[in-house]
Amino acid sequence: MSKKFWNCLLFSQTVLGAVLVASSTAVAIESQQTNKVIQAEAAKTKNLLTNTYTYIRENELLAQIPGTNSANSVTNSPTTTIRQINRYGREGKNLRQPSIYNTNIINPKRTKGQVTSVSQLSDVQPTDWAFQALQSLVERYGCIVGYPDGTYKGNRALTRFEFAAGVNACLDRITELLQASIQDTVTTEDLAILQRLQEEFSAELVILRGRVDALEARAAELEANQFSTTTKLRGEVIFALADNFKDNAQGEDQTIFQHRVRLNFNTSFSGEDLLFTRLQAGNAQAFNQSMGQQSFNILGRKDDVVELDKLFYKFPLRDNIRVTVAANKVNWYDFVPTLNPYMEDFDGGSGSLSAFGQRNPIYRIGGGKGLGIEYDFGCKNNYNCEYSPFSLSFGYLTPEGENPHQGKGLFNGDYAALAQLTFTPIKNFQIGLTYNHSYMSVGNLDDLDDEYLLGLTWVNNSVHDVNAALNNLNLRSGGISTNAYGLEMSWRAANWVTINGFGTYVDGKLIGLGDLEIWTYGAAIAFPDLFKEGSLGGIVVGREPYINELDVPSGLNPGLRNDDSWHFEAFYKYQVTDNISITPGVTFITNANRSNDSDDFIIGTIRTTFQF
Repeated sequence: MSKKFWNCLLFSQTVLGAVLVASSTAVAIESQQTNKVIQAEAAKTKNLLTNTYTYIRENELLAQIPGTNSANSVTNSPTTTIRQINRYGREGKNLRQPSIYNTNIINPKRTKGQVTSVSQLSDVQPTDWAFQALQSLVERYGCIVGYPDGTYKGNRALTRFEFAAGVNACLDRITELLQASIQDTVTTEDLAILQRLQEEFSAELVILRGRVDALEARAAELEANQFSTTTKLRGEVIFALADNFKDNAQGEDQTIFQHRVRLNFNTSFSGEDLLFTRLQAGNAQAFNQSMGQQSFNILGRKDDVVELDKLFYKFPLRDNIRVTVAANKVNWYDFVPTLNPYMEDFDGGSGSLSAFGQRNPIYRIGGGKGLGIEYDFGCKNNYNCEYSPFSLSFGYLTPEGENPHQGKGLFNGDYAALAQLTFTPIKNFQIGLTYNHSYMSVGNLDDLDDEYLLGLTWVNNSVHDVNAALNNLNLRSGGISTNAYGLEMSWRAANWVTINGFGTYVDGKLIGLGDLEIWTYGAAIAFPDLFKEGSLGGIVVGREPYINELDVPSGLNPGLRNDDSWHFEAFYKYQVTDNISITPGVTFITNANRSNDSDDFIIGTIRTTFQF
């Protein structure tokens, strides 16, 4: 190594430190140039490469130009458009439902602001060999940022494209300092080193510029034809061919072909809020309203009439507090973790076939209008935490909150209140403790296929049977008051298998008549990416909700049957393309209607789901 190179290395430790962090190959400096010539070359390079690094990997750059990301400069830029497309390009799932892998509902990772001190990078220590180089780059030049989680990831391999973008960003920053005539900050030797690096990676920078041009063209086309600047439209269409292979409630076997269409409008005004609006239509209905209901059977109208199915607004009150204002047909799983990843698809066409397989029935007790709140604690800053060890969810919902008549409205009619503590001791394991208190009047129990009451359909049937026994006595129950206690668990044992389980105990009171106890429990095994990426295999086993005890006055018990009724389900969702999946599966239920006198229930289904 020449003496000249060694002196240059000592003199320009700051810039060469950045090179050593990015690459193990040192770049020799063969000549010194004047400050004026270098400024001209730097300006030329900047004109060629403006904003190149912005498109490399959003939130994964090693450097960026400070001062160029103001609100005025990016509001209508291609970068903003691309980020909007990425943010709203999902069906609101990551905004609506936390999972075992992401406990944040509304918290897309924010782009971290400019780092002003190397101490802000949590994984950089004074003992690191490149600490002084990073410290000088951050505090002297200000051209280094970390990842959104506050780390630098200095040991991560980077591509030549990323390195070229980082060099270009520092070159821009130094040019700004020179133009501001800041003395003793940027040396001619530093500029010479950066110019040599720019020449070394000129081919990569030209390729990057071509990619930027292509992205700008695509962004311009999207801007010219976009549906809305704030709203992303997502749709799902389900075709289902099914047969119960046994006599149904009408007394004969039937093969049916059903469909359901959903249009979801995901609107965001700040990037962290969500106004969710769903239109729905279809003709799907269940073989049996008491059990075996499939996810695509969940409908209000079943006569192909378009209806407003779901409407809510979700926004962050603070970094770790989120609020959901429920306006229409909101369910607990819209803001409460159900701890059943892969199986849970919000009654959509990508999870399990049955409603029982999607989640604990405790989440179907109650729904409608009201308020929900989520609070993550254990993290000072939500987006700086890999996961939140504890989260608390609670809410209040009523199915007739809009009704001004006597005994209706938000606080005088039927209602349900739920609270859940979710504990995540490690990233791949979660436990949930759930409490649900509800009151349902007799009038609303007549609508047994209502999704809000699905978890207590057996309770509803029991009440009707008891009331039938009381008709001759001119007596009638005043409704049902319940206290439900649930336990949920999810464990990602490996990348290819996740095990979920749940159990619920319901302490119910038939107002004016007596008491009852209800139990239900189940387990599910999910095999993500089985045989093909995006595909899913699933097995569900459980005990359908059953009355363990019914305590009513002597002579009024209608003799309810309560034989074991087990739920077995197996399916395989084959992901044909990114937008089309086909799911064949079988659901087997023993002792239908909880009676040994009834045939077993066998439902074969082929579900085809189109998403756009």
